This record gives sequence, C-alpha cells and structure tokens, in this order.
Amino acid sequence: VQLQASGGGLVQAGGSLKLSCVASGSTRSINALGWYHQAPGKQRDLVAEITDTVSINYGDSMKGQFTISRDNAKDTVYLQMNSLKPEDTAVYYCNAQWGRINYWGQGTLVTVSS
Repeated sequence: VQLQASGGGLVQAGGSLKLSCVASGSTRSINALGWYHQAPGKQRDLVAEITDTVSINYGDSMKGQFTISRDNAKDTVYLQMNSLKPEDTAVYYCNAQWGRINYWGQGTLVTVSS
C-alpha cells in the first residue's frame, strides 16, 4: 500500500485547509484510513480515522474542529480542518491499517500563522 498526501500549506489562524490522501496498491484489504499529526518535538498523535465500515474515531479534542471523510471509489481519505490555531502546526501523516500492518504516507506540513 502506498499513500500520497497533499493539501498542506500556510494558513492564517482561523482559516481552513482540506487534506487529501490517495491510497494505491492493495487497497481492498485496508481496514481503516486515518490522519495523525506530529508537532516539532512531540509524539505522533491520532487526529481521526475512518474504518471500512465507516466507523469514525477522533483523537482527544479533535472532534468538532476536524472532520474526516472517505471516498472508497477514489481510495481517498480527506481531512477538513477548520478554525485552525497556531498550535495545530504540525506534519500531518496519512495512515492505512492493513491487517496488523500500518502504512504511512510521507506527511504534509501544515503551518498556522498567528
């Protein structure tokens, strides 16, 4: 499984961004697609994940500001990010769970200026 994320960039506080991640390869066996973020010097944390049965899990304090969605026909997962704050600045990584294996995309940088 390969993951290609896009959509990151520089945005002012209060703004919005939408990230996209396209999965390719053995996508039929993907159990869940999700997004994690990692700020400088911090651990990588779950933002949101969506399973193949469309069950959605959000990380702590993520629900409401972030919305995850999935287009199975396009093997794509999206992350809509609203009301962005400087502390949301991080590299956002796409994740695919394939059985017990985790695949990671290359990450896309989101920078929120104050």
